[in-house]
Amino acid sequence: MSLILKPIDVVEDITKEDFYHKYLKTRQPVVIKNMARKWPAYKKWTLEYMKETVGDVEVPLYDSSKADPAAPINAPTTKMKFGDYIDLIEREPTDLRIFLFDPIKHAPKLLDDYVFPKDLMGGFLDKYPNMFFGGRGSVTFLHFDIDMAHIFHTHFNGRKHILLFDYKWKERLYQIPYATYALEDYDISNPDFDKFPALNGVEGIECFLEHGDTLFMPTGWWHWMKYLDGSFSISLRAWDKSWAVKAHSLWNLTVQRGFDNFMKARYKKRYMDWKERKAIERANAALRRGLPK
Repeated sequence: MSLILKPIDVVEDITKEDFYHKYLKTRQPVVIKNMARKWPAYKKWTLEYMKETVGDVEVPLYDSSKADPAAPINAPTTKMKFGDYIDLIEREPTDLRIFLFDPIKHAPKLLDDYVFPKDLMGGFLDKYPNMFFGGRGSVTFLHFDIDMAHIFHTHFNGRKHILLFDYKWKERLYQIPYATYALEDYDISNPDFDKFPALNGVEGIECFLEHGDTLFMPTGWWHWMKYLDGSFSISLRAWDKSWAVKAHSLWNLTVQRGFDNFMKARYKKRYMDWKERKAIERANAALRRGLPK
């Protein structure tokens, strides 16, 4: 029993035409080696540089513990000055992570250090893109992005291990109802197929990012990430042209999130227990039916 993982496509450079036909149109991930090597950030963005630039800002930190059923999604574990956090991940392994952090808002000069890849596609969303920091050994749980954007995810200062799964596998991955993440009781990098049989035969893509590598993740792709070194990434997000995808994003961000937060606040553990049972029921049903076709 096993996951079926294939290596990701890797290119040094790519034309707009090849990118569109091979990856954007088909919604397939790819690693682009040279895109960020043309940025000033490729040489400038070290942990020390980030510490010098925004070290005094207090940031929310997250760990790998199971989510509190009563807490809103993305509730932090603790807080720390950004500079102290950088010292921590340079010094030792830790499962504390920073995500959805905008250091560029605090240091606008960072805007000059990277370039949106508009030569490949349009529709980019953020003037201040999100950045993600992790200590060696820290893990980002299996999920897909709630806004359903395409992501250009560029990594700096170390290595990151990533597993990717097409959106069509959501039931087999034990997706939690009214959420964009999977059941947190298994490790997708080393699953127990006896306890979670629906994972057997799930097809995915494996990749490893090094300093300056850019991963293109199309809309809806599930991803699990592990920091192999204390390091960080920036995500540049772009809309898909499909109005159906845009509508899905709006539903996720408004109706679904609002309903889920209301139910968590009202029913707490009882609601979360129901969601976990339903995730298991749906996964087992999808396995019996041989989904996805």
